[in-house]
Amino acid sequence: MEKEKNNGPNGFFQSIAKIIKGIGRWFLFFGHTFVKGDIRTKLSFVIMGLSNLLRGQIIKGFLFLFVEVTYLYYMITAGITGLAGLRTLGTKTQGMVMNEAKGIFELQQGDNSMLMLLSGVVAIFVTALFLVAWRASIKAAYEAQQVRESGKKLPSFREDIRTYFDAKLHRTLMALPLVGILLFTVLPLAFMILIAFTNYDHDHQPPGNLFTWIGFGNFETILFSGETISKTFWPVLGWTIIWAIFATFLNYIGGILLALLINRKGTRLKGLWRTIFVLSIAIPQFVSLLVVRTMLNDNGILNVLLRELGFIGPKDYLPFLSDPTWARVSVIIVNLWVGIPFTMLITSGILMNIPADLYESARVDGANAVVTFFRITMPYVLFVTTPYLITQFIGNLNNFNVIYFLTGGGPNTLDYYQAGKTDLLVTWLYKLTTGTMKDYSYASTIGILVFIISATFSLITYRNTTSYKKEEDFQ
Repeated sequence: MEKEKNNGPNGFFQSIAKIIKGIGRWFLFFGHTFVKGDIRTKLSFVIMGLSNLLRGQIIKGFLFLFVEVTYLYYMITAGITGLAGLRTLGTKTQGMVMNEAKGIFELQQGDNSMLMLLSGVVAIFVTALFLVAWRASIKAAYEAQQVRESGKKLPSFREDIRTYFDAKLHRTLMALPLVGILLFTVLPLAFMILIAFTNYDHDHQPPGNLFTWIGFGNFETILFSGETISKTFWPVLGWTIIWAIFATFLNYIGGILLALLINRKGTRLKGLWRTIFVLSIAIPQFVSLLVVRTMLNDNGILNVLLRELGFIGPKDYLPFLSDPTWARVSVIIVNLWVGIPFTMLITSGILMNIPADLYESARVDGANAVVTFFRITMPYVLFVTTPYLITQFIGNLNNFNVIYFLTGGGPNTLDYYQAGKTDLLVTWLYKLTTGTMKDYSYASTIGILVFIISATFSLITYRNTTSYKKEEDFQ
């Protein structure tokens, strides 16, 4: 019942309210500690670790003080400059200027907007981490005050370390992964998101040509401008959704039917059949797709075979990859061969765990195979695999491999901006960053739009599925 109360819009607003309350409690901590703290604790707001130092926790106090000194040194030498550079992203362009004293032109080094943006983002992250450490130091100062006031002995540094390998072991184990996520995921992600709000394109490549902030200009250009890039986005988005629907549900249904066929009582050598179909998974996907691409070329083995058999003329060919409609159908069919075995493996385990009593009862009641499939098998499988189905749909929205290795996004067309007829948003994004005209700002904008579409679909769909609402009720 509790889950059902949290579904829909009310659940969403409740989640937002909890986040706001959490932020409020985070800041309320500072006011409460300052009011309740003694003079040593209050001074720790300015000099980190001072309370611990004055109360005998020398090593802990010096560690907090070292963090503060290091942060101040970084901000003085680089941080303030990085934050200041975020305002303009550079003003001096690199170029040749006349040296009056020498009477010759010399290269003047200019600003680099990309490095200035990166420096600013790093400064923001370092400041955020410092605030976390600052709060930890204040908390440690207040806890030391409370321990002293209670007449107890303060723990030594060795005892604190021992605690982090016992009661607080979870924090120790999570420290390194969290640092890695911040450095290699969150920070680059924040940098690339900010690129979407600049004009960092083929006309603004630093240091020769600086880029600057343009707000939501890229979103307006891509979505509503009516320019070539906008006329490219909407057809590519439409094909991306069509591809995701066909690639997901055909693989899903095909995998279930294949699993049913293999698992039925009359099928012999079940393990052999599963092994044969799993071979397509064992072979690296890019290898399989490149081989199939060669086979489907205009002069590939498939067209040669059709000529030899007389189905087409000696000089004719079927445009599997060179015609837009044929190419789109081809990638969907080839994806079946790649994707069905995954669903087959997942549903095989589910089918073997459906209680046999359910089928026996259905047969006694006179239900045929079709009724049994839609009343017992499909609801059971769908309930268990709904999260997998949602994941597969989102994965197919961003299915880079099949499109890139099979068609390369082609066939190309002059009607699109750096995109082909089979390009998905993700492959188009890739072309915008690696092609001859590098439009990083447009690519970043498309990436944000893809995330919004994927996140919205995932949250709305999953929160309205039976798997989420009545997980404990399904027997």
